Amino acid sequence: MRPFILRFFFSTILFVFCIESFASNLYDYIYPKKEPSFSNYGTTGLIQMPSARLYDAGSLALSWSHNDPYLRGSIIAYPFEWFEATYGYTDINNALYSNVPDFSGSQSYKDKGFDIKLRILKETDFMPSIAFGIRDLAGSNQFEAEYLVASKFIRNIDFTLGIGWGDLSHGAYKNPFSVLGDGLNNRVSNNEGGQGGEFVTDRYFRGSVGVFGGIELFLPNTNGARIKIEYDSTNYLEEAFGLGRIASNFAFEPVKDTESRINYGLVYPFNENFQIKASFVKGNTFNFGFSYAINFLKKNQKLKKINPPIPVEKPEIVRKVNAQNDLFYFRSMLKNLDERNLYLQKASVEDESVTVAFSQSTYPSHMQAAGRVARVLDQVSPDKIKKFNLINVNAGMAMYSMEIDRSLFSRNRTGNNYKLAKRGIKISSEKYEDRSYSYNPSKPFPAHFYNIEPTLRTQIGGPDGFFFGDLRLTLDSELVFDEGLSLSTSASIGVTDNLDNLKLASDSILPHVRTDIVKYLKNSRDYNIDRLQLNYFLNPSPNIYGKVSVGILETMFTGIGTEFLYRPFDKNFGIGAELFAVQQRDYDLLFGLRDYKTTTGHLNLYYIEPKTKVLFAVRGGRFLAKDSGFNFDFSRRFKSGFQLGVFFSLTDISKREFGEGSFDKGFYFHVPLDFFSTNYNKDVFTYGLRPLTRDGAASLNHGFYLWGVTEQAHKETFFRDWDDLYD
Repeated sequence: MRPFILRFFFSTILFVFCIESFASNLYDYIYPKKEPSFSNYGTTGLIQMPSARLYDAGSLALSWSHNDPYLRGSIIAYPFEWFEATYGYTDINNALYSNVPDFSGSQSYKDKGFDIKLRILKETDFMPSIAFGIRDLAGSNQFEAEYLVASKFIRNIDFTLGIGWGDLSHGAYKNPFSVLGDGLNNRVSNNEGGQGGEFVTDRYFRGSVGVFGGIELFLPNTNGARIKIEYDSTNYLEEAFGLGRIASNFAFEPVKDTESRINYGLVYPFNENFQIKASFVKGNTFNFGFSYAINFLKKNQKLKKINPPIPVEKPEIVRKVNAQNDLFYFRSMLKNLDERNLYLQKASVEDESVTVAFSQSTYPSHMQAAGRVARVLDQVSPDKIKKFNLINVNAGMAMYSMEIDRSLFSRNRTGNNYKLAKRGIKISSEKYEDRSYSYNPSKPFPAHFYNIEPTLRTQIGGPDGFFFGDLRLTLDSELVFDEGLSLSTSASIGVTDNLDNLKLASDSILPHVRTDIVKYLKNSRDYNIDRLQLNYFLNPSPNIYGKVSVGILETMFTGIGTEFLYRPFDKNFGIGAELFAVQQRDYDLLFGLRDYKTTTGHLNLYYIEPKTKVLFAVRGGRFLAKDSGFNFDFSRRFKSGFQLGVFFSLTDISKREFGEGSFDKGFYFHVPLDFFSTNYNKDVFTYGLRPLTRDGAASLNHGFYLWGVTEQAHKETFFRDWDDLYD
């Protein structure tokens, strides 16, 4: 019976792949939302099986599932519409943390892994979407698998058919790629005894294959609810700590074998972001989960801002008064800009043009900030003024100079015709010189800015416990003494924590520049200082920026050093260098020091790829543990301000010296708070993760990196946001 069902099932899928899909207006109305959903393995897919579906570029998602014996949480990111990257953390409940019970304690095994999926063919009327993926790309290989999969919509049904290797190879069919060489029939065993985290390329897409497939039946008038049915090709006796694995001696109870290869599931979306799911798999296991996905490709148009441009009161009278005296004009600019969170630093009038140096910390779009300055100038400037020269200043350094034709700017403002207005705008680099301005308003130095908010320090995973947290109240402060000279402070006091049982000591054979994290956490619970850093910024010439820093530079190190950056305004590259002499801090994170000292420094190269706008950054030099090598960082920023990045480092230490994980790697993302706020906000929520904290390739986190400080000192910042000119 089973072979007949399988032949009928897959023949049906192959048949419908050849039929043209006609999506009528009626069907679009009945089935308005066909967003992908997530499998129990944290990738877009069916129930257990992957599909060829992906979310749009700029999406970020969280997925959680309880699928006995696994609890799995995943972060899924989409830097491109054709690329899905997943970081998964799995609690394997049928195995101990290690094969040493005394060491494991009550902790079950924890597995971290990276998955990727790449779409190689986009769906058309006649062709399916086709993608391939790799599970556990650089993890412990407990869930190792590769797959090639196709998905095709026929009206309200999404059909999926694929083949899988590794843990997706139930059925043990001959590898179709073996025509390219007999070696593809053989698959190396799981990476037992290694350090983990390695790319084992002679395993990918090798060995026998399994066949899987299924459907997602979208229900009418439910905004995306669907029923899922799939044929599951997972080899559960080989996956994780199944009985077929050598590592099954970690397990304290056997995994359930399958009683049925047909799985059933239901997905229900509460809204366009949040979905819940439930399913019955293996013929004997009920599981459930949820996911939350959001797209940051563009600004949030659904959330309207409550601070639109404020018109100047009685502009006709203001312009006439300002025409009589430049001092009246300057003071009018100062007052009106200040009321709009735009701060005039210097100003000059020459013939038919006015030059204004300003700073701002409110608007995430630098084009929008410049547009609002020009809007104020247009309303208060005497009729003789034909051009506005705007110079943006950040940390006492000039970021750019923008020359605006007043007539074109004013004429196109009503219709928001920024495309015509930009013909009268020229943007270039600039050097900020105090003496070249006739109006220098006094500034209230020293100026103090601060923020108090709750923060959470965490330690996740390990034999001592799954989660340790330290809730704190943190003061972030900036004391500005003069243009370019400021003191940045971050200090906190503990509110509550559960760190008592945190005991795991470092096993690193390198200098313990990072792996003594447990000692730092436990000894700084009451109060601590994370940063007490004095910074002096300088701008010796256009496109060249500098910083000198001294003090408590980060959580674990204090010291002194400098950074320089050459960033041509109209080019896609930058060259920088940094050098710091540092000493390790005592575990209580106050003013005490330990004996360890070192000098760390790097040459930094940056390149922005013109088409994709991906930033490639390479840092080469000496790291904190006195190892030398390179750090590679790849990131992409979207118009909303959302940024995704991944990194890895290779240094002159061996895999054995590095320890578990084999080499340094991780990912990060910056979520703009402006996306969720009714007020304009430049702040971002930053989250970064290394699967393991090791000492190799550890960099000094001295903060206020010049590449970030000088973001608006590059033409792409404005070309990306031209449509914000009149916002």
